[in-house]
Amino acid sequence: MNEQADFLLIELEEKMEKSIEATKAEFATIRTGRANPALLDQITIEYYGVETPIKQISSISVPEGNQLYIKPFDKSVLKKIEYAIGTSPIGLTPQNDGIGIRLVLPVLTEERRRTLCKDVERFVEAGKVAVRNIRREGNELIKKLDLPEDSEHGYIEDVQTLTNRYTEKMEEIGKKKTEEIMVI
Repeated sequence: MNEQADFLLIELEEKMEKSIEATKAEFATIRTGRANPALLDQITIEYYGVETPIKQISSISVPEGNQLYIKPFDKSVLKKIEYAIGTSPIGLTPQNDGIGIRLVLPVLTEERRRTLCKDVERFVEAGKVAVRNIRREGNELIKKLDLPEDSEHGYIEDVQTLTNRYTEKMEEIGKKKTEEIMVI
C-alpha cells in the first residue's frame, strides 16, 4: 500500500462527491410545480452596494405546495426583489402585497415536464463528464507516483471502481428528479 496513492483516492472520492452535490444544486434551479426556496438561490439584488442573494435578506416560506412567500427583513428592498424575480430566468410573476412577495408556481404541462426532464438529463450527463474528468486526472497522478506496475494497476482499478459508483449515483439522482418532475 502506498500512502500517497491512498490519500489520492480519498481526495478523488471527495471531488466526485462534490460533483454529485453540484448536480443536485443544478436540479434545485429546475421548477417542478412544487414550491422550493432553492428556486431563488441564483437571484441576487444590490443591497448596500453589494450583490446579495435574496435568501440572505429575507425569509422565504412555503405557505402552500405551489407558492413561495418572500418577506424581506428590510421592506425598502421589496421593489428591488420584485424586479429581480420578474427579470430572472425562472419565469414567475411576483405579486407584491406591500409586506412581501408571493410567487405562485403554475401547474406544469406534459410538454413542459418532458422539457424539464431533458434538462435533468443534460445536468446528469455534465455531472458524469465531471466524474470522468476526475478519473482521468486521478489516473494521471497515479502514473506519476512511479509505483510498481501491479500496484499502479490496482490503484487505477480502484479509481475506476469509484468512477463507476459515482456515475451510478449521478444516474440515480437524475432518475429521482425525473420522477419528481413527472408526478402530477
